Amino acid sequence: MNTLEKSVKLKRPESLKPARHLYCPGCGHGIIHRLIAEVVDELDIREKTIGIAPVGCAVFAYDYFNFDVSEAAHGRPPAVATGIKRVLPDRIVFTYQGDGDLAAIGTAEIIHTANRGENITVIFVNNANYGMTGGQMAPTTLLNQKTLTTPSGRDVARDGYPLKVCELLSSLEGVKFLARCAVNKPANVIQTKKLIKKAFQYQIENKGFSLVEILSMCPVNWELKPVDACKWIDETMSKTFPLGIFKE
Repeated sequence: MNTLEKSVKLKRPESLKPARHLYCPGCGHGIIHRLIAEVVDELDIREKTIGIAPVGCAVFAYDYFNFDVSEAAHGRPPAVATGIKRVLPDRIVFTYQGDGDLAAIGTAEIIHTANRGENITVIFVNNANYGMTGGQMAPTTLLNQKTLTTPSGRDVARDGYPLKVCELLSSLEGVKFLARCAVNKPANVIQTKKLIKKAFQYQIENKGFSLVEILSMCPVNWELKPVDACKWIDETMSKTFPLGIFKE
């Protein structure tokens, strides 16, 4: 790679503000922000992109993206995105949500938005716990996974099974693109960017609802070193949440 190519690769995307992240060391949110910003720049849609930030760690997104971002009540980003997209159909509208927001208090919102086939894009960050509030059990917490509220591990008889969002939504006719990926190693980061770009392209082409689920590290709440958190996604988490395209 020559010097010019390196400078292009290392350049901060225009869609990403020159701000220091507040995320915990080893968290995957910063990587995902960068990928979204790169995709928005490459598709040349920055001036008409609107993001929706929820409650949870993902709420900080409005501090980092260099385009319009609206905030929604906990679990309600799909409803806000639906309203904005219907009023401004020429805009590219996406939600950026964690598992506590989308898969717990926002379950009804995401199911009905998907079922209606709203022409929006959803970026769903799954780190298997409530990150912002200290690491409590989330709908996506794995069986036997220890959290602040399941110190002995998630028990199926007491807590039920992990909620698999992609599998759940795949049966809905309004859903046009569904994929699950991860950001724990370079090959997965590259694939994640491709899937995010594809999801945005579905919206640009007016094909309907698209969602990309991203398995992301949360080493502080998992009580793992950052490197071990990356390994945990491969060795444990992806067995419950297999990577791949579920619908296109």
